[in-house]
Amino acid sequence: MQKKKRILLKVGSNTLTKETDNLSRGKIEDIANQIAILKKEYEFIIVSSGAIAVAKQFVKLESQQDSVFVKQALASIGQPHLIRIYQEIFRSYGLLTSQCLLSYSDFEKEESKSNIVNTINVLVNNDYIPIINENDTVATDEIKFGDNDKLGALTAALLGVDLFIIATNTNGIYTRESLATNTPKTIEEVTDYKDLKQEVLPSKSSHGSGGMLSKIEAVSVTKKANIETWIVNGLEDHFILNAFENKVPFTKIK
Repeated sequence: MQKKKRILLKVGSNTLTKETDNLSRGKIEDIANQIAILKKEYEFIIVSSGAIAVAKQFVKLESQQDSVFVKQALASIGQPHLIRIYQEIFRSYGLLTSQCLLSYSDFEKEESKSNIVNTINVLVNNDYIPIINENDTVATDEIKFGDNDKLGALTAALLGVDLFIIATNTNGIYTRESLATNTPKTIEEVTDYKDLKQEVLPSKSSHGSGGMLSKIEAVSVTKKANIETWIVNGLEDHFILNAFENKVPFTKIK
């Protein structure tokens, strides 16, 4: 049998909520449907945000809503619901899922890194799709400063995947000039990382904690690991399939 190519898909909160205040089951169905179509040739690992967004749908905690501890508590409440939704929907497409919670400190110890690789390999080799998220309850870096973009990139590099796809709410990265004139134009292919950095404006996503700058920082990680990265509009239906067939504009970073 020919070895399957491995894809790490990072899905942010803006994509999973379709830029609303509620998690979109339809978007998770869209992702499951695409993976079911591609599973003969590709194996998938998913890094998924969305725990806090899920919790906010039905919980209001009595405290300062912007405090890190409230966000950690919301993540703790929302994470089981997020995984349950993934599990229910993916199962209906004949796909098995598992949960993996990681922290950045896990990538600093050789033993931890080896455990991550071995565990995920066992899961994937047995047709389970790992759903990875930051362990927000004990780690504050992601909530305060970054996004799962970096977690996705670190995991992609550690596992040596064939392709890293970041699903976001734009058609990839736009040129700085086109944004200045309010006529967004996608940078379709990038070979020089330094040129790419100059095109990106500091911004933050509306429902997540990252933005395009955090995606560029993630690319610096995958670039060192010699992994190709695609930044694709995850709000669109069939965004992975369409990117493979070059039916939509997106940014491909060689």
